[in-house]
Amino acid sequence: MKRIGLVIFPGFQILDLAAISVFELANMVGYSPSYEIELLSERGGPVASSSGVPIETKPFSAAKFDTVLVTGWMSPVPASAGLLAFMSAASKVSRRIASICTGAFVLAEAGILDGRRATTHWAFARDMQARFPKIKVQEDKIFIVDGSVWTSAGMTSCIDLCLAMVEDDLGADIARGIARKMVVYHRRTGGQSQFSALLELQPKSDRIQDALAFAKKNLKTDLSVEVLAEAARLSPRQFSRAFRSETGQSPAKAVENLRVEAARLMMEEAQHPVDVIARETGFSDPERMRRAFLRAFGQPPQAIKRAARRAAA
Repeated sequence: MKRIGLVIFPGFQILDLAAISVFELANMVGYSPSYEIELLSERGGPVASSSGVPIETKPFSAAKFDTVLVTGWMSPVPASAGLLAFMSAASKVSRRIASICTGAFVLAEAGILDGRRATTHWAFARDMQARFPKIKVQEDKIFIVDGSVWTSAGMTSCIDLCLAMVEDDLGADIARGIARKMVVYHRRTGGQSQFSALLELQPKSDRIQDALAFAKKNLKTDLSVEVLAEAARLSPRQFSRAFRSETGQSPAKAVENLRVEAARLMMEEAQHPVDVIARETGFSDPERMRRAFLRAFGQPPQAIKRAARRAAA
């Protein structure tokens, strides 16, 4: 029986509790119960989530857990000294330490992620990289395993993370059985970029959404204002005005962001030459892609490609 400690704190995101369901179902789907789950907080007792719903917890103690997961906030805030001390101590005795969403900032503050690869919610990944330069933040991953430390992206990715843990413990058949019961993918393909750029734009009208969907599917082709305006069934002038009003970006900048994310994903998932990636994602040449990467990530494509190769190794 593996003891799982799920750490919460005032204002935690209640959707992160979906992690419990994965282990609960593992006990049902498996040949025998394998997990014992405890909800933990610094002082114990009821702890209110960001939605105001209180959850009953046990206080931190020196008890040993096989796996300790820390939940996240809607946006990162400094962790308490007690929380940092508990996570630091747990990292020395537990088989696995993990974070959900912005919970990665707790691990970062505790120094647990120094020198490791990690991920968090895409909206806060660059902030994490800037604040904690010793961490190799990979913002497009659903989850990352680096040794005994596991980190996941935003909210529902806790399900992906815990399914992978169960698969590691009990095998792929059990994990697939849980996924079927939860009506989720056993393994989601792609990374956060399939959500992040489009979600960040958040257009209000169907016409602008149609234009962005067209752009996402046709990155390799010409995506001028005229082409996008035709996809949106608007004149170029109407389209440019509506696009900027709804998204806060120019069409050209939005297309560049979509292309950069697609190019980075290609680098991380396959060993394509840089010039091939530039061509397949719609950049006219590698130099143009290099300038776009420097604007977006502060690094050239070659640096990200080398990091992806090391991670794969």
